[in-house]
Amino acid sequence: MSRIELPVTGQAPPERADAARNRRKILDAAARLVAEQGPDAVTMNAVAHAAGMGVGTVYRRFGDVSRLLFALLDEDERRFQEAFLSGPAPLGPDAPADVRLRAFLHTLAERLVEQRAVMAVAEAASPGARYESGAYLTMHTHVAMLLRGARPEADAPVLAHLLLAPFVPSLFEHLTAREVPVDRIKAAIDALLGSGQNPVDQATGRSVR
Repeated sequence: MSRIELPVTGQAPPERADAARNRRKILDAAARLVAEQGPDAVTMNAVAHAAGMGVGTVYRRFGDVSRLLFALLDEDERRFQEAFLSGPAPLGPDAPADVRLRAFLHTLAERLVEQRAVMAVAEAASPGARYESGAYLTMHTHVAMLLRGARPEADAPVLAHLLLAPFVPSLFEHLTAREVPVDRIKAAIDALLGSGQNPVDQATGRSVR
């Protein structure tokens, strides 16, 4: 199967050493605030204070809280992209398109369950930022590519948006608050895809339906 290269989120020209150091200090400070006080504590002023620099530097580097929090998620996003672009099957290239699509959406659900709090604050700070971010554009391009392979008759670009639409932090906060486990969410994804596959609990080997 030939590999289609997709843009990786966060790609940019190499930074000057001082700019890279400032970026790292800001992200480390933001990560400490999230770990110690939760994502709601992340403001530009709080991050600047924690990083020991002027708030103007933080604004110039990231623009707003949403972009700062999305940048904080970027390292995990890069690992995720590497996995679905070039990693092993079923997420990576050496699997049929429909199998890869199912694995991709399952993994995306797991990531949202784990990171929903930070993602929720990032999205609330700038609701439209999701659709213009490199991460979303890459995911949309990837899902559309898989849909063209699995369902050639479908309107892949629009269907890709609709498949990704439920993967927002607010919905996963709602489901988690009602103690809906991730395996149940994955089973619902399979029903949405019409895969006909019976999800299995990886720990027990039993059906989760």
